[in-house]
Amino acid sequence: MTVRPYRGVSADARRAVRRTALLDAALDVLGADEPGPVTMTAICERAGLTERYFYESFKDRDALLLELVDTIAVEVMDASLAALERDGTPEERARRSIAALVDILSEDPRKGRAALVASLTVPALRARRQELLAGFERLVTDRTRELYGERAWSAPDDRIESLLFVGGLAELLSAWLSGTVPATPEEVVDAATRHYLATAHR
Repeated sequence: MTVRPYRGVSADARRAVRRTALLDAALDVLGADEPGPVTMTAICERAGLTERYFYESFKDRDALLLELVDTIAVEVMDASLAALERDGTPEERARRSIAALVDILSEDPRKGRAALVASLTVPALRARRQELLAGFERLVTDRTRELYGERAWSAPDDRIESLLFVGGLAELLSAWLSGTVPATPEEVVDAATRHYLATAHR
């Protein structure tokens, strides 16, 4: 059976638009200043779509939320790595990498609230949050070795320091995005950079 385009738009293109609308709506619901119930019904209402269209893209609510958080994590990691790869001293490169992360969350706080704050209230997201933070910890360990060479901590101290940095940064960002730590983005970058530079190497 051939599905004809509707008003010049193919069925696949319409499905892609609806999928994007659901992800955007999930970000609105999960990343709200004062999030309400994060249900499939609330997400569909926000997207202006029926549950029928939800199921053409996602098997359930958790699948949608996991994809949303994974997408945010990839965006943050790509931006941080791109900033880190540019020329400069280890200190300059580290600061740029941290600033790239903070810039994304500052420009759209919903992303940080969804991935770091609200994710703690959703069982499926709590586990993924831990997995993603572990991935960032491994990344920090590897990149610190590249930045500082023999000056970097050796195992197991390298992982311990990376865990402390990533965990502390996640808590700082969560408190900042929740409004419990009033600070400018620049102040957050300054604090995180100071901590990293003070602990990343011998």
